[in-house]
Amino acid sequence: MTTLIKNGRIITASDDYVADILIEGETIKTIGRNLPLQVDTTTFIDATGLLVFPGGIDPHVHLEMPFMGTFSSDTYETGTRAALFGGTTTVIDFILQKQGNSLRSALEEWSSRAKGNAVGDYSFHMAVTDFNAGTKAEIKEMIEEGITSFKTFMAYKGALMIDDRQMIGLMDEVKQLGGLVTVHATNGDMIDYLVEKNRAEGNFSPLYHYLSQPEVTEAEASERFADMINYTGCPGYIVHLTCEGALNAVRNATRRNQKVFVETCIQYLLLDASLYEKDFDGAKWVMSPPLREKKDQSTLWAGINQGLVQVVGTDHCPFTWEQKLMGKEDFSKIPNGHPAIEHRMELLFSEGVKNGKISLQKYVEVTSTNAAKIFGMFPKKGTIAIGSDADLVLFNPDQKHTISANTHHMNTDYSAYEGWEVTGKVKTVLLRGEVVIDNNECLVHKGYGQFIKRNKVKGFI
Repeated sequence: MTTLIKNGRIITASDDYVADILIEGETIKTIGRNLPLQVDTTTFIDATGLLVFPGGIDPHVHLEMPFMGTFSSDTYETGTRAALFGGTTTVIDFILQKQGNSLRSALEEWSSRAKGNAVGDYSFHMAVTDFNAGTKAEIKEMIEEGITSFKTFMAYKGALMIDDRQMIGLMDEVKQLGGLVTVHATNGDMIDYLVEKNRAEGNFSPLYHYLSQPEVTEAEASERFADMINYTGCPGYIVHLTCEGALNAVRNATRRNQKVFVETCIQYLLLDASLYEKDFDGAKWVMSPPLREKKDQSTLWAGINQGLVQVVGTDHCPFTWEQKLMGKEDFSKIPNGHPAIEHRMELLFSEGVKNGKISLQKYVEVTSTNAAKIFGMFPKKGTIAIGSDADLVLFNPDQKHTISANTHHMNTDYSAYEGWEVTGKVKTVLLRGEVVIDNNECLVHKGYGQFIKRNKVKGFI
């Protein structure tokens, strides 16, 4: 199977030029000007006037995740399909080890959900919630399986949180074996205290979810994590960083010549904590960490351009409105998370590139290339180059449209961005050489997505 894409404006993390792309099978064979249509069986795509991006990589999603007595509402089928509609061709989901159980059993559980169901490509992070001698011995096995990143939680005591002693032990082992430790960096003990204090005072609305997780809880934990990875020498990555205080902890680390990888999420760039004042409607934006202030948005945009923030993900963890109503009488019982996997690429283009906050090259860096490099998929994923997977997004930079739950493909009945007017629309998406999305239609079925085995971490980009 061959496909020829003609006259697209190709954008990578370093380039901007007009050329043709010849695809053979699943990979890019040739890039050049005026490439001939070689055989009658070649699929021809005219990309005149369109931008051509590498397929997006979202390294922070939660599909079918058990949480707070329910499951996130997107399955591997619905979630990865929605991602494709939005130009994201690869996602990295989080396997959650159950305390007392092995990493292997967790891998088998999550693989059974994904295999044969995913529409787009996927990989896994392994969340280590019980680091002991048995778990330590399994780290090498996981890396050999192509799972080279290990998630830790500094919150959710009794379920997901590990203490600093376990964290240091995990870092020592992961460093030796060529992996990376990622972290949910918030001070869980402090948050638990504030949640109980607010509940005791009769404060049960969604606003108190936000007020129970002040900026200091994230800043302190981010600084502590940076200190620990500095001491152990283990590569480290902070997921969903939201605020000025936490980013200043990363800035401080650079003063000792330390590199800390940082991910923020599209919601923290665009939405703010005033949404929690909408009575229970604010439950739509209950997530952890919560939305922050306008000053934090400015800090995060600056951090992207300063190279302190390398990745924009989503922390996609959707629930239906009925599920959110579990916390109608108590904010602490609202399932944490919001739907965004489908809108990240278009929102960031519209609000970032079109509004002059970031360049086209920076856009590709933070939506695809940096994640591929950090998580061991580059140059197979994350760029447009000869030999790379033909994961491509053909994008109309001027098409206007409006986000709505009536038209999105995520398995939830509300949108966190309802009525948001966007400039820039995904027109066609190719995954490993196959046209999977064209003119708002999905052309492949569940099971097309493949598990991506990742390489060891280099620790720099």
